[in-house]
Amino acid sequence: MVKIRLRRVGAKNRPMYRVVVADSRSPRDGAFIEIIGHYNPLTDPEAFAIDEEKALGWLKRGAQPTDTVARLLSKAGITEKLTPKSAKRSKPATRKTTVKTKSTTEETPQ
Repeated sequence: MVKIRLRRVGAKNRPMYRVVVADSRSPRDGAFIEIIGHYNPLTDPEAFAIDEEKALGWLKRGAQPTDTVARLLSKAGITEKLTPKSAKRSKPATRKTTVKTKSTTEETPQ
């Protein structure tokens, strides 16, 4: 499975991250397929830059973002572009069910 995740770079106690596309079996800082952005959590506000076209391309091909990357992608507005508005589903319609009951009145012969 292909994941979009963070790869740590930077000095000790000064983390910076690259947003990479990697096989889920490779280690955090190991082999990757492509760098699609970077993230610096130490700045105020957090610095996040990503190549939107590459990210959308990988997401359409089935790459799964990690929790942190998913948060960053939604903050950048990329996840909204993945699903078009016409494809979004509303709540399913509730079915009206009718219950048939037997009549309990019986005629008595006279």
